[in-house]
Formats: sequence, structure tokens, C-alpha cells
Amino acid sequence: QVRLVESGGGLVQPGGSLRLSCAASGFSLESQTIAWFRQTPGKEREGVACIIGTSGRTYYLNSLEGRFTISRDVARNTMYLEIDDLKPEDTAVYTCAADPHEKVERTYGHAWALRPEPYDRWGQGTQVTVSS
Repeated sequence: QVRLVESGGGLVQPGGSLRLSCAASGFSLESQTIAWFRQTPGKEREGVACIIGTSGRTYYLNSLEGRFTISRDVARNTMYLEIDDLKPEDTAVYTCAADPHEKVERTYGHAWALRPEPYDRWGQGTQVTVSS
């Protein structure tokens, strides 16, 4: 069964750190473009970080670069998002996504790497709440 399952969310104090995990099953994350998105009620889903499949190049939402780090462990078939210096505005449901059909590289282009349209596989999301 093809699945993406996130874990690692929770309640964190401002200034703290968190590592979210996204375990893939039924397919390999290796060489795929993968990404993390987040969403809060009433707002559009926003891409926060991605890794381009063939090159390993990473992209981050401008305002988040430096605090967010995306990575991939091929052996564990798992992707991660590390978030440092958490702020209340980071509170959201974080969801991982994968692009098995190489749409970012073959159809849309890297400019779409942080948009949801190219991604066909999605996890269920994990809640991150930043509050004192």
C-alpha cells in the first residue's frame, strides 16, 4: 500500500525545536521530489521546503530559510523537517508530499516546487502547536 505517514508533531514552547518525520511505504522516496507543506484554518496550504529529486537541490519558503531544514534518509525511506526557533506563527498542520511522476522537473519547473499542484502523494498531516 502506498502511504506517507507523518509523526513528530506536538505542543512546543516558542524558541524550541522539533523534527517531523514522514515515512513512506509502498514506494521509494529516493530520486523523487519531496516537500513539506503547512496549513492553518482559513488559509491556503503553503509549501515550506522541498528537495528536488534528481539533484538534491533544496528550496525553502523565503521567510523560513535558516530555521527549517528538510532532509531525506534513503535507507529508512523517510523524509524529515527540522524546525528551530519555533514561533507561534509556525502553528499549523504539517503535511509531507511526494512527486512520483516527476512533475516538478518534467512539467511544471522548479518555480512550482513549493506549490501543491505537482504532488500526487500526500500524508495525513501532523499538528504542530507553538505556545507557552
